[in-house]
Amino acid sequence: MGLSTTHIIIFLLIALVLFGGRGKISSLMGDFAEGIKAFKKGMQDDDKTAKASGNEPVKAIDHQPADVVSNPQTESRKAS
Repeated sequence: MGLSTTHIIIFLLIALVLFGGRGKISSLMGDFAEGIKAFKKGMQDDDKTAKASGNEPVKAIDHQPADVVSNPQTESRKAS
């Protein structure tokens, strides 16, 4: 149950990808963090423009369900 040569090679390749190569993971995480900051800033800007424009906040639509009409012919068409 020891490690074979292929297991060691795969492990070394994964370690090289994660930790080697001029900080790929750290630069990737830095780009991800910048994206989150830009998203948050954009959301704040949207809130500021909505308040500055003087528009009323968006209201929810009250939905009343329609009366259900029972017709066996239409239900059989839906099933096929």
